[in-house]
Amino acid sequence: MTTDVTEITVVGDDDTGLIARVTSLLFERGINIEDLDQAVRDGVFRMYLAVDTTEMVCTEEKLREDLQELGDDLGLDVQVRFPADRDHQQIAVLVTKESHCLEALFEAWANDELGADIGVVIGNHDDLQPLAEHYDVPFHDIGLEGGQQDEERLLELLEEYSVDLIVLARYMRILSPNVVFRYEDRIINVHPSLLPAFPGAEAYRQALEEGVRVAGVTAHYVTTDLDQGPVITQRAFDVPDDADLEGMKRRGQPLEADALIEAVRLHLNGDVSVHRGRTTVRENGENYQLGLPEEIEEFTPDRPVDGIGAVVANDD
Repeated sequence: MTTDVTEITVVGDDDTGLIARVTSLLFERGINIEDLDQAVRDGVFRMYLAVDTTEMVCTEEKLREDLQELGDDLGLDVQVRFPADRDHQQIAVLVTKESHCLEALFEAWANDELGADIGVVIGNHDDLQPLAEHYDVPFHDIGLEGGQQDEERLLELLEEYSVDLIVLARYMRILSPNVVFRYEDRIINVHPSLLPAFPGAEAYRQALEEGVRVAGVTAHYVTTDLDQGPVITQRAFDVPDDADLEGMKRRGQPLEADALIEAVRLHLNGDVSVHRGRTTVRENGENYQLGLPEEIEEFTPDRPVDGIGAVVANDD
């Protein structure tokens, strides 16, 4: 995503002719399509368009109205985000019961380190409501019996609070394509492993059982494939011989918060882009720590490497 394009997201039941109807409407209004991506998952259709509206022959309000009308006609949900809509971004934080990532986000926000507002906290349990109230942020419990989530209510809240970025701060539920498709590349999760190793539940336990010597955490964009979205930041830590599950969590949780904050800042600053499932950090004036700190370089051997600096004895 660049800062000067208008973003259009189309989500609904899959059907023939959807792409043609939307792109024709844009062409008729003098709008140039710079990027288009579409997918279908579990019968849900999603199309993302990055378009140039600088030469369009209608107002922004008129384009919204026309796309809304087309969406109603086709049974689609159409969202439009003009460049100005991203000037002051709103974050929704989704939580379950673990507080460390939410606490770190609140602290970064209070110190003006995010460049955006935490507009709402949404949980599938109410355990963290007191923490949200401490920072005077609205809290909504969308949990159903057994900790399941009310996704219809979730989507209503995301629209009500005009959410630009969803942050999963140890949110222990899987989001369906109906949610993910609407916020493609705008949902960031933190997972307690060095993905792609140990996806899914109980990642620290998986690492212990496999006997790894180095474990870690990953902040990544959420896709419809569990824990397989584009990696943004990672952190690593040693696993001592006497490590147990609680010790892993004590080592990992501060790094989870750190990696998540870094990923959120990268996204909000527009310094990270996604192409073919891989993130790229744009040239910028910030010193981001995407992985291990630079200090580790002095301890990393730089030779031998195949074909570089090799000494070959020639007896001829």
